[in-house]
Amino acid sequence: MAEKGQSRASRRKQKKKKRPIWKKILLTIVLIGVLCVVAGGAVFGYYAATAPKLDEEKLSDPASNIIYDMNEDEFAELGSESRRKVTYDDLPQQLIDAVTATEDSRFFEHNGIDIIRTGGALVSNFKNGFGAEGGSTIDQQVIKRSFLSPEKTVKRKMQEWWLAFQLDRQYSKEEILEMYLNKVFYGQYAYGVATAAETYFGKDDLNDLTLPETALLAGLPQRPTAYNPFENPDLAQQRMNTVLDLMVQHEKITQAEADEAKKTKVEDLLTEKQPQSNKYGAFLDQVQKELSERFEDTDLNLDGMKIYTTLDPDAQDTVENALSEDSGIVWPDDKLQAGITLLDTQSGAIRAIGGNRNNELGGYNYAIQGNGRQPGSSMKPLIDYAPAFEYGVYTSTYEQINDEPLTVAENNNWQPQNYDNQFHGWMSARTALLKSYNIPAIKTLQAVGLDKAEEFGNGLGLEFNSETGLQYSDAIGGGTLFHSIDMAGAYAAFGNEGIYTEPYAITKIEFSDGSTLDMKPESKAAMSESTAYMVTDMMRSVMTEGTGTLANVSGLDIAGKTGTTNKEGQKGSPDSWMNGLTTNYTLSVWTGDPDGAVIQDGNGVIGTNVAKSLFKQIMTEVHQGKDTESFKKPSDVVEAKVERGSRPAASPSAGTPSSEILTELFLKGNLPGATSERYEEEEIDPVTGLSASYDEASNSINISWNYDGDASFSVSADPSGSTSTSDTSAVIENVEAGQTYNIAVTASVDGETSEAKSTSVTVPGEEENAEEEENPDENAEDQEDQNNEDQQNEDEQNQDQNDEQNPDENADENSDQNNGNEDNNGNNNGNEDSNQGDESGNTEEEENPDEGNQGTDSGGDADSGTDQGETDEQQ
Repeated sequence: MAEKGQSRASRRKQKKKKRPIWKKILLTIVLIGVLCVVAGGAVFGYYAATAPKLDEEKLSDPASNIIYDMNEDEFAELGSESRRKVTYDDLPQQLIDAVTATEDSRFFEHNGIDIIRTGGALVSNFKNGFGAEGGSTIDQQVIKRSFLSPEKTVKRKMQEWWLAFQLDRQYSKEEILEMYLNKVFYGQYAYGVATAAETYFGKDDLNDLTLPETALLAGLPQRPTAYNPFENPDLAQQRMNTVLDLMVQHEKITQAEADEAKKTKVEDLLTEKQPQSNKYGAFLDQVQKELSERFEDTDLNLDGMKIYTTLDPDAQDTVENALSEDSGIVWPDDKLQAGITLLDTQSGAIRAIGGNRNNELGGYNYAIQGNGRQPGSSMKPLIDYAPAFEYGVYTSTYEQINDEPLTVAENNNWQPQNYDNQFHGWMSARTALLKSYNIPAIKTLQAVGLDKAEEFGNGLGLEFNSETGLQYSDAIGGGTLFHSIDMAGAYAAFGNEGIYTEPYAITKIEFSDGSTLDMKPESKAAMSESTAYMVTDMMRSVMTEGTGTLANVSGLDIAGKTGTTNKEGQKGSPDSWMNGLTTNYTLSVWTGDPDGAVIQDGNGVIGTNVAKSLFKQIMTEVHQGKDTESFKKPSDVVEAKVERGSRPAASPSAGTPSSEILTELFLKGNLPGATSERYEEEEIDPVTGLSASYDEASNSINISWNYDGDASFSVSADPSGSTSTSDTSAVIENVEAGQTYNIAVTASVDGETSEAKSTSVTVPGEEENAEEEENPDENAEDQEDQNNEDQQNEDEQNQDQNDEQNPDENADENSDQNNGNEDNNGNNNGNEDSNQGDESGNTEEEENPDEGNQGTDSGGDADSGTDQGETDEQQ
């Protein structure tokens, strides 16, 4: 029995092992699925229970968005005045068809959630990550804009589904579509479809809209900033055609109707652009741009947002005043435009934006909109000299660069030129930047390498052509296009010890559901402190003795760089830049012709100087009443004296003239290693044949001496005093009887002084005169001694004359002397700074920089152009 029982148990065990494993897997999957459904249902139930309640007032009367400045004071309310409501009966069928075909083709069929579209979105999110595709219906968009934040989270999406389902239960499709079209943002500060029709086409009645106009309006809400037809007509045209294709796909129009409509150019549809009514419109453009970039299709679409910004209203007023007719800035004509960005140097916060001249609200914003403009020599600190210091190519601001003819083989044998079509020989990196010479800048980029320079520029927020990357023409700003906001952000890193922060206008957002979102970007190290300081110090020189002197602000520790561009075959510049910073503010100013024509001179001013005038006026005013710290030199940067023109850098000798001594910055461990032997200290010859005698008739002492060469002489006669003369004689008048005068004479040449030669004379008194009469023999003996001394002096003079008349006798000495002179001449010829370097009074852009007004700063900093040919003569 025991064996039989054992056998039965064993058989049961064996049967259990042979059970198919797929049944276990299936059972496990079913159990997990049930658990997921239960858990998901529980989570969905929780999120639905905590979702906001449908508020009819918010659905029918959209709330405006409030914008606050840096002090949290309200300065704008968007949507309150620029929204005109319509009813469903006001909507033409063609507009309904265009909107539903584009946004929600099954709008009239689903119950608030399109299961098919949502399923497709879920698959896309599974493949590409959560938030890759939204699949939102018109119902969901109404809910999102009325009650929820735009953040892509599971909670928000589940609440959106629940509320959309509730919305569809409580309201008709016609009412929901009416809510949507009155709520949506169409760009250009237009809220609601009726306002948009009036803004873009000047039409009050929606029934007057043509098919192309209807298609354009239907396509705008997806990306209202990008598709804004006033700013980006090409993208708007593409979007309009896409909507027409969708209408054909969903059988709302025929292919023939779509093809006919596509023939219409967007520019021909638009009415005259009208200014918007909000204050500080240029700054609000940046607010809208940041919302668009963060939330893709949101822009300022959501209702009831509180947007906190970095705006400094005083600084914004200063910038707008500078661009107004009453600023005092003299403009050459009415065509010249400007774009300005002012940042807080330490934080990267945007304090003010000047979008255009005369501050046209809603006008084109040259500071941030469009493709940008060539930056010219403004690029030289950013992608030439800064990376050279960062990667160890240069170790001092005295680094020597030869400005000579150059052929860039990698760029189709490009032969760039300097702005003055001259070459200036060896010079320091500091001199090359303050004079804004092109050849040294291009050579510097070559030494760094394009890949490293591009990587460095990317760290400063500068993005180059995605197809070609950084090019050698970018070394002098003749390639990639940038805005003033880009340049300001990059320059600010120099004043923030190498830390870069992307410029930002929004600090945080509070949504209607009570949630908040921090919008401040993260900062990152773009370069070392030593690189930031050394380039900043070079840009100080630009402001004090280089191309930026007209923009310099007295009393501020300020650094900056100019930039102009040129066009092939044309004289003049289509762009002029002035970029600079203190530890408080960074300012970038662009001025130029909107059509890319050359900037004209007029009204007594040089047009390319306007950017400098704007810079100086704004920086002067925003710094008033503020403490501005100096740029801080890091511990690994050392100041050292160096003799001008020495290669490699050499310390000055005791004989180096002060005019030939420079103070430059060196990285520790790279100080000048030797002392220059160029200026050897020469011993100054003393005077010869010094004699002095008393003249009884004039009661004076006559002094004379000999000297070979030009010199000045100092004569002292104790106790009478001293005098200076360029003659070889002197007279001491009104001497005292019986007094002994100790006389000394020294020669001075180029500030160096010789050994003193001395003698003495005793003026006879009354008793001495009487004694001379009583002892004539003794006096005769004294006279004979004096005669012997005079004869000796005369012999010395004759010997000097004989030396001059018999040069062959001194051939060796003369040869040595001439060789020394030739050596000195050779050194002088090799010294770029003594001729055209630091001492030159001519600057890159200013023939008369010290005159300090617009009318006298001539010349150009022409650094770039639209292609290789346009970069040949740039400064």
